[in-house]
Amino acid sequence: MRPFNKSIETQPKFKRKSLSYALIVSACMLASSLSLNGCATGPNIKNTHLRATSPDGSTTPEFIYKYLVAEIAGQRGDLATSGSIFYDLAKKERDPRLAERAAKIGAYGNMPSLAIPAIKLWAELDPTSTEAQQSMTEILIATGKLSDTEPYLAKLLAKKETRASGFLYINALLARSPDKIGILHLVQSLAKAYPELAEAQFAIAQSAWGADQDEIALQALDKTEVLRPNWNMAALLKGQVLFGKSPQAALDFYKDFLSKHPDANEIRINLAKLLVNQKQFDAAKKEFPLILKYASDNNAKNSPEITTIVGLLAYQSGDYAGAENYFQQAIALGFKDVDQLYIYIAQSSEKQNQNDAAISWYNKVQPGQRYLEAQINMANLIARTQSVDKAIEKLDAIEDLSTEQQIIVIQTQAALLAKAKRDQESFDLLDKAVRGLENTPELVYDYALAAERLHKFELMESELRKAIAEKPDFSAAYNALGYSFADRNIKLNEAQQLIEKALSISPNDHFMLDSLGWVHYRKGNLDKAIHYLEQAYKVSQDPEIAAHLGEVLWQKGQHDAAIKLWHDALIINPGNEVLLDIINKFKS
Repeated sequence: MRPFNKSIETQPKFKRKSLSYALIVSACMLASSLSLNGCATGPNIKNTHLRATSPDGSTTPEFIYKYLVAEIAGQRGDLATSGSIFYDLAKKERDPRLAERAAKIGAYGNMPSLAIPAIKLWAELDPTSTEAQQSMTEILIATGKLSDTEPYLAKLLAKKETRASGFLYINALLARSPDKIGILHLVQSLAKAYPELAEAQFAIAQSAWGADQDEIALQALDKTEVLRPNWNMAALLKGQVLFGKSPQAALDFYKDFLSKHPDANEIRINLAKLLVNQKQFDAAKKEFPLILKYASDNNAKNSPEITTIVGLLAYQSGDYAGAENYFQQAIALGFKDVDQLYIYIAQSSEKQNQNDAAISWYNKVQPGQRYLEAQINMANLIARTQSVDKAIEKLDAIEDLSTEQQIIVIQTQAALLAKAKRDQESFDLLDKAVRGLENTPELVYDYALAAERLHKFELMESELRKAIAEKPDFSAAYNALGYSFADRNIKLNEAQQLIEKALSISPNDHFMLDSLGWVHYRKGNLDKAIHYLEQAYKVSQDPEIAAHLGEVLWQKGQHDAAIKLWHDALIINPGNEVLLDIINKFKS
């Protein structure tokens, strides 16, 4: 079964949420934007400097009584009562301060039924309040009423002194809407009144890119360049848009920009990242000292962070000694998260087979946020260079773990046992954990994989379905179950549905593309199988993907292509059992 790729490089994709969930998220975000302390209920709502007086300054007994009841209810944690009373008072007195108070309570208490009308009233009563208009816009986006946001956004752009920053903010505000074409049309409409404003054209380019309308994005960026020449932010975006058309086009653009503006360090960093991405490592390494030089010349306040980025790029380029040097420079410059750098240096030492040095660096990490990560990395090193048993003992010795951390340690130990082909011990450890600890979807998932390795297929299936029920967006669980069916050549229609569901959650995941190719192979759809397997292999030259793709090519009669693929993969992954098995299987 294909394991879930847990690489830290995996980036989650935007997922569309249900309306009710969107409202809660919006409430949380509003609570944050309205200077509240998150979404946990509590009585400590910030006061809006109100006094128990109506707008005309009178102190009617009824107003005072209701106001004090609302205050006391809030102090006692009864936010529903408090917010409702403030909202009723705001409607009666037409006081925007009371509406604001009700809106903040509704947002803080995750009460959309209060927050939405209170924010509408607040925006109506105080049309000059940027905060009120912004909050109203967020509620409309969360409720799917994108087109209704235009008058509120127009008010945010009305003031000349804040108009440019307003356009830069718009796309971030609209990002939660799944209607990307709708966002583009909305931004184009808002920008129409300001044809000479570079930030308006830039906003069009951002929204066009988000809607996969690259030509519109490039046209808007060309206008931006005329209105505001040599703007780094626009140049960065143009490079990203061009990358979608051709990586080389993006490289050429960045190089040309830097030839005219050599001190545009953010552009140079992106150029270096792109060169590494394209495996042009020698060219990338030439940029590293220039990045640091310009950061130093400009007295950049983020020099430690820039040096760390260069270290990571050097690491990705295979220059592990250089990476270690950059990380040590970052420590000397005062990088705040020094424990993270210790881990990076240790990993660089591992790559250079300096195992004692790596252990020494891991041991520098102090108890705290990074401690468990360092201990797990060290255990993996000990398992590889000494023994699995010593690694497990090392992890067993860690003290004062939370339940969540205990689960992570057990998962690591089980993975080490599985890698050593000690499948029964791995299963027994996870079996004990699921019976004695809180069952997280991730723990249940690992338990299911351990069951599958022992051919306990019914248990595997029931546990994966349990993980999916607990975590409906758990793409790896859908993929694991679908791949298992495909690999055993059973329930192929359901297998395809499960894998396609996984890909809808995690698009372009190479493991899942591989699974989809494999299920098409099992169903006899060889051309489709090759299509998806080639896509997967472009993303990652994983040996198992190479084995699968070669097998399908062989069945298509392309024997030479299959043999070349397998042998090329074997050069990169010498001794890989999957590749050796497949080569022996089809040896003529």
